Amino acid sequence: MTGKIGRNDEGYVTPTHTLLKTKSQIEGIRESGKINIEILDYISGHIVEGISTEEIDRLTFSKTKSLGGIPAPLNYNGYPKSVCTSINNVVCHGIPSCYETLRNGDIVNVDVSTIYNGFFSDSSRMFRIGDVSKEKRRLVKVAKECMEVGIQQVRPWTVLGDIGQVVNDHAKKNGYSVVREIGGHGIGLRFHEDPWVSYVAKAGTGMLLVPGLIFTIEPMINMGSAKIFTDKRNNWTVYTSDRRSSAQWESMVLVTNDGCEVLAY
Repeated sequence: MTGKIGRNDEGYVTPTHTLLKTKSQIEGIRESGKINIEILDYISGHIVEGISTEEIDRLTFSKTKSLGGIPAPLNYNGYPKSVCTSINNVVCHGIPSCYETLRNGDIVNVDVSTIYNGFFSDSSRMFRIGDVSKEKRRLVKVAKECMEVGIQQVRPWTVLGDIGQVVNDHAKKNGYSVVREIGGHGIGLRFHEDPWVSYVAKAGTGMLLVPGLIFTIEPMINMGSAKIFTDKRNNWTVYTSDRRSSAQWESMVLVTNDGCEVLAY
């Protein structure tokens, strides 16, 4: 996503004031994040072998509404459901279906996004179903580590490329690849804002991290090739080109004066 950006005297790309959230906006986004976490915690208790992804969608919708929220994905640019459920070789944007059930050995990403009092939040988690292979268990573990090492780089007056570098290095060190075309995004007042967050960027490049900036860290880690393709039937679901598995964890972070705060996970 491209937006208007500025540059400070040292030549770094800097966020505009409209991207930096005020104290009251941060509090609203923080409350939305709490709702998002509660929804994912609730869904976690229902992720079992045999459940359909349509049922996961129904549970997400009903829990979100009961908490006073609105599912952000529902009808977003035509997306038909309240949650994304991405199984095995689905990289992201898996559309729930009554014909799709979780099976023994699957790994699945459940991506929840919430509007609460007009403020947006977003996070996702991986789940292992039954007897999962050692290969898939390791992929899920390393994908979480990639998110975590990225979060560790979030501190004021560094740059986004520092996050991308450590994520890519950690994935490659473990024999995996990182999806290049899809990344994190700013969030809070809208579902998707600047900056776009790459996980193959180079250290020392990209937007300056300034207190008040909020964005997601959600690297998509592939077991095999980094190449992907989008399902032409729905123009949403993204698959690995080699049909090998992919895993992703997502947190939403706020740059603070002395580091960062995780607002949703």
